[in-house]
Amino acid sequence: MAEGPKKERLARRKARKRALDVLFEADLRDLPPPEVLVSYLGRIAKPHPEHLAYAITLIEGVASNLNRIDELIASYAEGWTIDRMPVVDRNLARIAVYELIYEPEVDDPVAITEAVELAKEMSTDDSPRFLNGLLDRIAAFATR
Repeated sequence: MAEGPKKERLARRKARKRALDVLFEADLRDLPPPEVLVSYLGRIAKPHPEHLAYAITLIEGVASNLNRIDELIASYAEGWTIDRMPVVDRNLARIAVYELIYEPEVDDPVAITEAVELAKEMSTDDSPRFLNGLLDRIAAFATR
C-alpha cells in the first residue's frame, strides 16, 4: 500500500476518535457540540495536528444535521431507542451516519468499518455487531 493513502487513513481514524471525544462529552454534559469543541480546542496541545480539520468537519456536520441523523438511527435501530444506546455507540453511529449521508468522498464500507473498529476499542462486546448491522441498513437506505 502506498504511504500517502495509509497516512491519510490513519489521520482520518484519529480525526474520528477526536470527534467522538467531543460528541461524547457534549452528549454526557447535554451541551451543544460546537460549545464543547471550543473548550476542547483550548485544551489540546498546539500546534494542532493536521487531522483536526476533519475532526472539526465531523463535529460540526453531526451537530448541524443531528435531528436528521438521529431520525435515521432511531428508524433503523431494531429494538433500540436512541436514548437506550450506550453513549459511545450512539455517537459512533452519528459520526458514521454523517459520513454515509453527507461525505461523498468517504466510501460507505470505510465509514462502517471505522465505526466498528472504534467500537471494538471503546465500547461493549456487542457494540461492533450492533453498529455494523445498523449502519449497513442505513447505508442501504442512503444508496437507494
